Amino acid sequence: MLRKIIIPGFENSVQRVQDIPVYFQLFGPDLGTAPVVLVNHSLTGNSKVTGRHGWWQELVGPGKAIDLNRFTVLSINVPGNGAGGKMDFLDNYAEFTLADIAAIFLKLLQKLEVRKLYAVIGGSIGGALAWELAAQQPDLAEYIIPIAADLKTTDWVLAQCKVQEQILNNSVDPVHDARMHAMTFYRTPASLAGKFRRKKEVVNGHFEVNNWLLYHGTKLKERFPLSAYKLMNHLLTTIDIGRGSTDYLHTAAGIKGVVHMIAIDSDLFFTAEENRKDYRELLIIKEKVAYSEISSLHGHDAFLLEFEQLENILKPIFKQEKFQKNETDSHSTIWNR
Repeated sequence: MLRKIIIPGFENSVQRVQDIPVYFQLFGPDLGTAPVVLVNHSLTGNSKVTGRHGWWQELVGPGKAIDLNRFTVLSINVPGNGAGGKMDFLDNYAEFTLADIAAIFLKLLQKLEVRKLYAVIGGSIGGALAWELAAQQPDLAEYIIPIAADLKTTDWVLAQCKVQEQILNNSVDPVHDARMHAMTFYRTPASLAGKFRRKKEVVNGHFEVNNWLLYHGTKLKERFPLSAYKLMNHLLTTIDIGRGSTDYLHTAAGIKGVVHMIAIDSDLFFTAEENRKDYRELLIIKEKVAYSEISSLHGHDAFLLEFEQLENILKPIFKQEKFQKNETDSHSTIWNR
């Protein structure tokens, strides 16, 4: 069930003050009766993480990696993502940063009287939001698990977001066309080659890959408003737990909980190479940090596809096993690439 709380008098990054409606869902045991896991959605996702049509139903549920018999799962919609209907939009979206969204989430947690999380986890921008939440409240969670994400926006991501912005502002069919473009960096050349093999449709002779892109454009346009896409694309450009400095790793080192970074070896958006570099540098200044890597042909979207690998990584964490420090051998196979 979708619930709503108003955050009154919120002051954003440019000191605009306004009331913010926040929509969220709860799954599993009632609040206050079990440890709480906050699951952040991705760019075009929402708070429907489990159950019928849940986007992470393979990982969140009774007896699954995030076990609803043992944990209360909270999932919050990014304000303005359209989950609350036609009134859920931010006409001043460019004034907001991902740090503002994290601050709103923290205020909602206060209203719900959730003082401590067992874990905060998310993929893509949801993982970046996990970084932001922990940076603002270092003792928020025992585990911080960003997946296919980063703690700052790289030049590569900025470039892709700029192209997305141009499409969203100039196309006659903006959401449709922006989604088509996005699918080309959410997946990989090998993923598309393996799926389509240059095959053509029998009826019209069109390449199947073209029809696949058109399908994804149409499906997103049917459910995701233009204002929400513009907001989320903008927020991607504002990821920066260092608040404009280059000292983001020392900010990360101040996080009290275990940071478990999960990258995807073929990710063309938030690259594994960048995650490995940050992990190796963070190891020097933070004790409780771990790194895992998903092996997949499918690129960035693998966090929505490679459920077996994710389950193997997450199950020890959510079985509440004692943290084991990662290996640091620079000659091991994971680093020798």
